[in-house]
Amino acid sequence: MKVVMKIGGSLMDSASDILKKVSEFTETEKNISILIVPGGGVFADTIRSKAAHYGIGDEAAHWMAILAMEQYAYYLIDKTGAKGIETIECLPSGFSILLPYRLLKTTDELPHSWDVTSDTIAAWVAKRLNARFVKVTDVDGIFIDGNLVVEVSAQELEKIETSCTDTEFPKFMKANSMDCVIVNGHYPDRVIDAVRCQSVTGTYMKGNI
Repeated sequence: MKVVMKIGGSLMDSASDILKKVSEFTETEKNISILIVPGGGVFADTIRSKAAHYGIGDEAAHWMAILAMEQYAYYLIDKTGAKGIETIECLPSGFSILLPYRLLKTTDELPHSWDVTSDTIAAWVAKRLNARFVKVTDVDGIFIDGNLVVEVSAQELEKIETSCTDTEFPKFMKANSMDCVIVNGHYPDRVIDAVRCQSVTGTYMKGNI
């Protein structure tokens, strides 16, 4: 089984605990490959603020933000000792962490704007791998009127003005009929349950309805 797991930059303080659980899980489940796609976190936040301040165009800002994801990847590698990879053609068993710049630079298929962040990039990676997709963030999932939504379609998510995904994400998921589960990384056991396809507190996003 192949799983793409996006680890949000907002989880920087707890990411090593999450990935420790992931590592322990892959040691017991031999026929699984989990690819971690890093968020941008504080590194991308710096690019976003400086782009506005210095008038950096979308093209340059896009690649700077991809490099910010790569910085977060190196942070995760440093904290976990996990293997970093630059290609997704042959995933190693266990779990590994994507260094995304080279892959995105050589296979440039996504729009260059702040509407596309690591959420859509992770979805794109999952599509290329035909992998299960788990988005790990710092909230329980998608909220509407203050209530956690257990299941939401990509079409419905497009209409929500504020959510824990980027703007392009629901459009990409709908266009490619992709599903994902969104879980709170502050509860690492939920992350593992999501990988196991077990019922979990979170939001199941359906791209094919």
